[in-house]
Amino acid sequence: MTAIQIGPFSPATDMLWALQRRAVSASELLDLHLQRIERFNPSLNAIVTRNFEEARRTAAEADRTRGTSEVNQPLLGLPLTIKDCIYVRGLVTTGGVVERAHAVSAEDAVLARRVRAAGAVIMGKTNVPPYAADWQTTNPLFGRTNNPWNLERTPGGSTGGGAAAVAAGLSPLEFGGDLAGSIRVPAAFCGVYGHKSSETALARSGHFPGELTPNWATAMGVQGPLARSAKDLETALRVIAGPEVGEDVAWKLQLPQARHETLTEFRVAILPIPEWMPVDPDIAGAVRRLRAELVAGGARVRETVPEGFDDLRRPYDLYTQLLFAVSTVGQPAESRLQTASKLRSVGYEAAARGLEASASDYIIWHGQREKYRAAYRAFFREWDILLSPAALVTAFPHTDAPVSRRSHAVAGRTGPYDYLSFFPSLASLTGQPATAFPFGFSSEGLPIGLQAIGPYLEDFTPIRFAQLVEEHIEGFVPPPGYT
Repeated sequence: MTAIQIGPFSPATDMLWALQRRAVSASELLDLHLQRIERFNPSLNAIVTRNFEEARRTAAEADRTRGTSEVNQPLLGLPLTIKDCIYVRGLVTTGGVVERAHAVSAEDAVLARRVRAAGAVIMGKTNVPPYAADWQTTNPLFGRTNNPWNLERTPGGSTGGGAAAVAAGLSPLEFGGDLAGSIRVPAAFCGVYGHKSSETALARSGHFPGELTPNWATAMGVQGPLARSAKDLETALRVIAGPEVGEDVAWKLQLPQARHETLTEFRVAILPIPEWMPVDPDIAGAVRRLRAELVAGGARVRETVPEGFDDLRRPYDLYTQLLFAVSTVGQPAESRLQTASKLRSVGYEAAARGLEASASDYIIWHGQREKYRAAYRAFFREWDILLSPAALVTAFPHTDAPVSRRSHAVAGRTGPYDYLSFFPSLASLTGQPATAFPFGFSSEGLPIGLQAIGPYLEDFTPIRFAQLVEEHIEGFVPPPGYT
């Protein structure tokens, strides 16, 4: 690699290269980001919990460590941020909830522990909606986070603060969580890269709602990285991947390398968008444009879905049932039933069933889920990637309307607000890895994000696909006004 000029929008891998060769010190790189946070964070409100003093000590120690011995710390000296919901020792984990304003964690989540062990410099934590349960990022504790592409628009949720910070050059790397698109939707809205890991590729404990200890009865929620380059996602995933607490006594994880190294080799299935799902025409156009580019480059491309996914309402309903069963754990039975009645009255039958579910229902649904997992296994023997939009719309205007009254107006059609989980659900239901990547802009100048879903536990395949698209077609573009 030739000499690299490091700036705020350099990929994290370039920053690490410069650190390793002492072209920049960890303290200098940290200062660059802290200055940008002071300048731009007031208008974005992306980083809401500061860890600057500890970060300065960690950066100075990284410089001393690099100067005295050979070290095997892949993130040594790299400044980064972590989603508020992930437990980080010595910092609050509020989940955007006022009652948790002083909930300082005494321990690191597995993810945070692995990030620290890799030598990273944790600058702070990023904003989320209450309980990480919305596709916009605002809460009564820290307020609203704005999208650097348009301050009147949301950066998405629930890792909205992290996506905004990465896009604006306040952080080169963010770690968040994803159950209903909480990594992929913000990545799409802010024009960055985000990876939802395979369900068992890394520990899922340590994310609020939830505890530091694992809960094997929960499903679908995972953690993962956001960055400005697909290659950065791979670097980050190699750091955090590994077994859950307790399983690490015997289990070792060895993720397979990407299936292919050129776009020509990839076998790409395109998701047929169902008629009942309204999608922004600019987003549908981006899918068509990428398809044309792939075909022109010699890749095998066809519109198709796994067996059993012909009627996409069925897997989406199953996903919604599981989502509402998992995400409302601990709520009083009476409250759940009242909410179910309200949801059913406006047509949200699957959500109502999730709220009313018995333990027997939950186990039966997991059995049905396994059939879809089997269908994906068969599908990915013939295909390498399932390509779809990451979200049905681009970043939408901030709204204070109750969730029950929100909707999306798309090309003269209206879609329910919760349809934002549809494209993310294609991977979340079965635990597939999925990489969101930027691909062009809407007529309003907002980023468009697409999604590459890959074979289970072959996370590097969709990441590599996104990297090849980045290298040969187009990738991240800094938002205007932040250079």
